[in-house]
Amino acid sequence: MLFKILRQISFLKAVALYSLTAFGGPQGHFGMMMKTFVSKRKDITEQELLEYNAFCQLLPGASSTQIITLIGYKKGKLPLAVLTLLIWILPASILMGGLSFALDFMGKTGTQNDLFKFIKPMAVGFLAFAAFKSYTIVADNRIGRVIMAGSMVATYLLFKSPFVFPAVILLGGLITNFTEKTTKTIKIESRPIKWGNIVIFFLIFVVTGIFSELSRKNNWQHRKAFNLFENTYRFGGMVFGGGDVLMPMMYEQYVVRPATERIQLRNQNVIRIDQNEFLTGAGMVKAIPGPTFSFSTFVGGEALKNEGPGMQLLGCAIGTFGIFLPSTLLVLFFFPVWHNLKKYPAIYRSLKGINAAVVGIIAASAFFLMKDISFFEIDEKVTTSFLNIGVIAGTFLLLTFTKLPAPVIALICLTLGLLL
Repeated sequence: MLFKILRQISFLKAVALYSLTAFGGPQGHFGMMMKTFVSKRKDITEQELLEYNAFCQLLPGASSTQIITLIGYKKGKLPLAVLTLLIWILPASILMGGLSFALDFMGKTGTQNDLFKFIKPMAVGFLAFAAFKSYTIVADNRIGRVIMAGSMVATYLLFKSPFVFPAVILLGGLITNFTEKTTKTIKIESRPIKWGNIVIFFLIFVVTGIFSELSRKNNWQHRKAFNLFENTYRFGGMVFGGGDVLMPMMYEQYVVRPATERIQLRNQNVIRIDQNEFLTGAGMVKAIPGPTFSFSTFVGGEALKNEGPGMQLLGCAIGTFGIFLPSTLLVLFFFPVWHNLKKYPAIYRSLKGINAAVVGIIAASAFFLMKDISFFEIDEKVTTSFLNIGVIAGTFLLLTFTKLPAPVIALICLTLGLLL
């Protein structure tokens, strides 16, 4: 097994570099994956990446983390998938865990750094590249183009709804399943279904719930650690829509709920996080590379910080482990199921609509990010407006017509933010 992993050192190096330069959230991550693992390294095909994206959008949890885990799984089965996952999540988790310790020294107000001011335009450029590359898959099919356009409009209008992504994907699959006439069956090698993953998922779900309740009723000394793991694991296994949905749920759980009259009257020893500190972490996670779900590491550290540095470090570990474990177990269980279902004609017909819907989601994500970017300001921001246009166009052109690696483009955009 060690020999097989050593053969994948170049892949793991690419994942490490990707994890250090993958800015822009889940939307920007997909474009970077397209450039790094499809166009440059050819670890997977465009078709496979679209299918991975569609499949992961149907599951709860961190979708970009699930996609990169599947790429590792394809390259080297479970051992490489686990290594890929760890390399991807650790840099962001270490940064966010460190932030929970640093807040007491740097104050509780967030600062805006010019270093990151071109990250969002860069993410739009990556998304435009991904949409352009992916469009060729649906361009020759009229129904596919209609599904793509409809998915793009629906996703843009309902972007903040956590269920819009799985909804348009399922609808796209249903449309082509009933409109396509083919009865073609794909000959694929069946993969064994790892039932242990789903058993472990539900077992942990039940056990953590029991221990969390017991610790609450009996007021155990370290009850907050048990409560934290139960809350984090539940979020990781039930949240659709990515970090933009996760953060409001955590805000309600740790900032709003503890301040309610019911909790205060009972004087319950619940997890409380300062509002300013929570918002500082929520802002910072958008400015660092890696998964947005690493925000859970910060929350874990904040949740236990009053119990000493050792418990705060444990809180960071709980926040990281608890948020990523359930979505990893789910994706590794359901992926062989998804793979085996593709041999049936109905699933084969549905894949065309699913892929078209994913292309529409990618395009809508680009337009949605553009909504908050300055383009045509006529006051003192006019220079920034032109620079934003230039970063989007430059990113797209570099990705399309050069072999420049995606991490290098990200570093160029960071440098521009620092210099301009």
